[in-house]
Amino acid sequence: MASVNPFNLSDSEEEAERRPNETVDTERSPSGGAPGPPPGNPFSPPADAEPPTLLLSSNRTSPSGEGSVAATSAMAGTAETRISVDAIAAQLLRDQYILTALEFHTELLEAGRDLPRLRDYFSNPGNFERQSGTPPAKDQVLGPGGPLNRAGSISTLDSLDFARYSDDGNRESDERVAESEVPSQERKNFKSSPEIQEPIRPLEKRALNFLVNEYLLKNEYKLSSITFSDENDDQDFELWDDVGLNIPKPPDLLQLYRNCGSPLPSPRDTVDVSVGVDFGDLPGNCIAQDPPKKLDLSQQQQTEVVQELEYQISLLNNEKQSLAEQIKKLQSEIQTLKRTVSSPPPATLDLSSQNASNPSACTTTTTSSTDPLSVPPTDNGQYLDIRGVSEPETNPDPPSSQNITQPHPQSHNKLKSRPPVQFDQPNRKLSPAFQQALLSFCRMCSDSRLGAEVSRIADSEESVMLMLGRCLPHIVPNVLLAKREELIPLILCTACLHPEPKERDQLLHILFNLIKRPDDEQRQMILTGCVAFARHVGPTRVEAELLPQCWEQINHKYPERRLLVAESCGALAPYLPKEIRSSLVLSMLQQMLAEDKADMVREAVVKSLGIIMGYIDDPDKYSQGFELMLLSLGDPSERVVSAVHQVFIPAFAAWTTELGTLHTALIPSLLARIEKLLMQGEHGLDEHKLHVFLSALQSLIPPLFAVVLQNAPFTSRAKLNGEIPAIEVTRFPRPASPLQDVATIIGSREMLSALLLLYDHQLEHEGTTGWDSLLWVVNQLLPQLIEIVGRINVTSSTCVHEFSRFFWRLCRTFGKIFTNTKVKPQFQEILRLSEENVDASAGNDILTKATVPIYATGVLTCYNQDEDRKLLVGFLEDVMTTLSLSHAPLDSLKASFVELGANPVYHELLLTVLWYGVVHTSALVRCTAARMFELLVKGVNETLVAQRVVPALITLSSDPEISVRISTIPAFGTIMETVTQKELLERVKMQLASFLEDPQYQDQHSLHMEIIRTFGRVGPNAEPRFRDEFVLPHLHKLALANNSQTVESKRIDIATQLFEAYSALSCCFISEEVMVNHFLPGLRCLRTDMEQLSPEHEVILSSMIKECEIKVENRGMADAQGSMSIASSLVGEDAKTKFLSKMGQLTTSGAMLANVFQRKK
Repeated sequence: MASVNPFNLSDSEEEAERRPNETVDTERSPSGGAPGPPPGNPFSPPADAEPPTLLLSSNRTSPSGEGSVAATSAMAGTAETRISVDAIAAQLLRDQYILTALEFHTELLEAGRDLPRLRDYFSNPGNFERQSGTPPAKDQVLGPGGPLNRAGSISTLDSLDFARYSDDGNRESDERVAESEVPSQERKNFKSSPEIQEPIRPLEKRALNFLVNEYLLKNEYKLSSITFSDENDDQDFELWDDVGLNIPKPPDLLQLYRNCGSPLPSPRDTVDVSVGVDFGDLPGNCIAQDPPKKLDLSQQQQTEVVQELEYQISLLNNEKQSLAEQIKKLQSEIQTLKRTVSSPPPATLDLSSQNASNPSACTTTTTSSTDPLSVPPTDNGQYLDIRGVSEPETNPDPPSSQNITQPHPQSHNKLKSRPPVQFDQPNRKLSPAFQQALLSFCRMCSDSRLGAEVSRIADSEESVMLMLGRCLPHIVPNVLLAKREELIPLILCTACLHPEPKERDQLLHILFNLIKRPDDEQRQMILTGCVAFARHVGPTRVEAELLPQCWEQINHKYPERRLLVAESCGALAPYLPKEIRSSLVLSMLQQMLAEDKADMVREAVVKSLGIIMGYIDDPDKYSQGFELMLLSLGDPSERVVSAVHQVFIPAFAAWTTELGTLHTALIPSLLARIEKLLMQGEHGLDEHKLHVFLSALQSLIPPLFAVVLQNAPFTSRAKLNGEIPAIEVTRFPRPASPLQDVATIIGSREMLSALLLLYDHQLEHEGTTGWDSLLWVVNQLLPQLIEIVGRINVTSSTCVHEFSRFFWRLCRTFGKIFTNTKVKPQFQEILRLSEENVDASAGNDILTKATVPIYATGVLTCYNQDEDRKLLVGFLEDVMTTLSLSHAPLDSLKASFVELGANPVYHELLLTVLWYGVVHTSALVRCTAARMFELLVKGVNETLVAQRVVPALITLSSDPEISVRISTIPAFGTIMETVTQKELLERVKMQLASFLEDPQYQDQHSLHMEIIRTFGRVGPNAEPRFRDEFVLPHLHKLALANNSQTVESKRIDIATQLFEAYSALSCCFISEEVMVNHFLPGLRCLRTDMEQLSPEHEVILSSMIKECEIKVENRGMADAQGSMSIASSLVGEDAKTKFLSKMGQLTTSGAMLANVFQRKK
């Protein structure tokens, strides 16, 4: 069949479906006598039409119903005979009275009637094209689609707009034009005579304009596209339907060019048919017959509408039945594929024994022999296929290429006699699920057409020819357009079968250098080909031919090429000799990990190392693997470290599990390094290294729990028979990768569920006797971890958070029963919270360590039921009480509040704990509660602050003990710093004002010290109005009062705090009025104290005052600026240097700071 013009498809299929009652006749083509449409037939179906049996039927009348009415009337013998307008139209078209028919059609439209026969005829440009066929015989009766020479007066029919005369006004459907196919002989003549070219048709011009504009836009010719659009302003280039062709949008110009003259594949068989009117449709004597009874015009139109609607209903019903059959067919295919996947058939090429002995293969080389959907391949099955059984065998060839002679049976028998390729199998016991998840990191692609070609390696001369036949049509048009990956199948096949080693080496060299900088998809294609090559040729040739290519590229200047090498090492790992696997490949990857500067290359190296660790069975390589783990964990790139946790550590842990060294060597080694780090870090802990070791331990929790389950006394009793409950979604923490999923490590979720049931029953009822792996966790791991926790710095929020997350994951992984019976008792024994130990300093020392926050946030928060929350509340209350009554530091309690306060879920719980302290009988406990509010205010929403925090603080601010009232000042200051509600701020402001203005507090030195310290801390961040109207005026008063202080020690303390407060506030923008009335007077008062206490600081203050006075005097500049910054006013370099040097000598320690201000003698 000759090529089909995509624009020459008619929409007669749509019309034929819309009018099934019209007569459809088949006619013979004027050339050759073969069945086909007559030239210019307007009812020729498109290339993708249904088979003719669905369109042809016995003679049927038009849905207009007029013909049937006439026939019925004639038989009834009525007095008047009326000829239907459809019969008249058919006769006019049959006799080729085209202009008369056009006039008739126009008059009908003006009368408000639309005759489908005439509308379809005149809307089809194919009826008016100039044909090259021979004229018909004189006695030949021409149908409406017969040959017609195009007249000049008819050349404008393409542009007629009949829709504006119609009643419904549906321009979009009426403007659709169908074109008939050109006869095959004429197409041949046209192609063979390039000098003869038909003039371009209007619709062809619009379609080509659309495609040209699309091409210009896609290739960044935007200015040309704009100019082109302006020159064709009558066309909408954003909408294909505007072209007017009733066909889907064809491919773009590039695709059409690549296809050249090749036929477009048609999804369905097609046949040429034609439609005409039989003489039987017309009465024998149209004029002599009696006219029928007159019908009312409106009634006749209603009858036509009803018939049209009934036809539409029948059409939709037919479509519904067809879709239902398709759904059933697809469901049947899905079920067949599922059965194929669940029960793989015997392997092609008699490799079943190989697959049984090689469970580590990436995919299975089988195709279903009983699957009705699988079609025998044209290569007689002489291929090694790595795509797996989930994909039915597909044939990418077009239908015309399927008539290929099958290879002789001798070659197939010869192939079967060939012994299967053997691979070195590691002496390992990985679960199939873990192995499959591990190999999923081999980045291969076999689900595309090209991937299917790459994954199938030819094994005989005949199949090589088949491969070339499939690939060459793609190579020829694409190589010049940088589609060089199309060459991969040819290169691989030739490299596999070529007898000369030198030529094979050259071909593989071309493969690895095929693309200058291969992108991700291209690398996947090359890797897929390398794996197919390796599976075909065996481990010896992989070592001798593929690995040298990788070694040559290891230091390539382009990172994409080095990335290909790193990924190849992992993908080829299952197909290498085990000695090479654990020596040469491991050394290559180790060198790249240490030397390569590209993050993405090192990331691929780490993943490949993980795959290598899944195949190494040499115990001597354990130490090298451990060093590689530490080296990669210390990598500065986050993506590399993430790959370590996702791939390398789970694979390395699986190996150590088989060696029996996970809990005897790997975990103890990491714990020893953490302890050594803590011993070296007494003067400064390296928190990054601690994070590295602890994160590695955290990634080892899932394999450790798997070891506990697999070595339990009940493991042999675990069976998958009967009802097995599903595992709760929240039972385990979310794994970082599938390799860290306990179900993947065990083998399946069903087996894990069965083991978990026995695990919980064993812990709850039978104990741990004889359970060595769990006893090691309870008796060695937990005590060592708790001892390490007690040695870390409690003030380091990073360390506390890291260990807290570790214990949380440990407890969640091992379960609630284990946490309650094994973990909590050990912590409780260490912490010793009983009442008799309240006054014993030795017993309370542990309460000041990081053990308290880690136990509270890492163990007690694992589960969130009522009893768990009550236990957490009680523990925090006991710690607060014990620390307060024993006058111990509150750092451990503060660390607990900071870690828990970061999660809004625990805000209500912490407020409950603090309210317990507010109403406690001891003033020491109430002081502690007041200070804890300062930590909690910053994270709590303002509603809770207004409802729970402020009332508690106001209660404490009226406490009988002055120390309790003073303890509330920092919390009040923090509220002024963070809250925005005006009512709340006014309440806090009033409370602070009462502290400053109430006569009973005039001599309270501690209260004044706390207020000044709080003002200096929150003043720079507080609301400017609060700072200008409240903070600075009261600091001025306190500085003025301090001048008359007679006790020198108190005067030194106040001056110290005032100096720090003014230093902090000097960085704020202060209005001129506040500057003159409060800030400068306060500085002068402070300078008076400094003249007597510290003359060098008096110089700094004098410089500050001088600069402020200069700014105040320069009113014009002050008005222009609106406000001024004291920090920016210190322009004198000498004063600035002095000020900063003296500030660097000051510390917040009261004793050391007081020494600075001692009077010189």
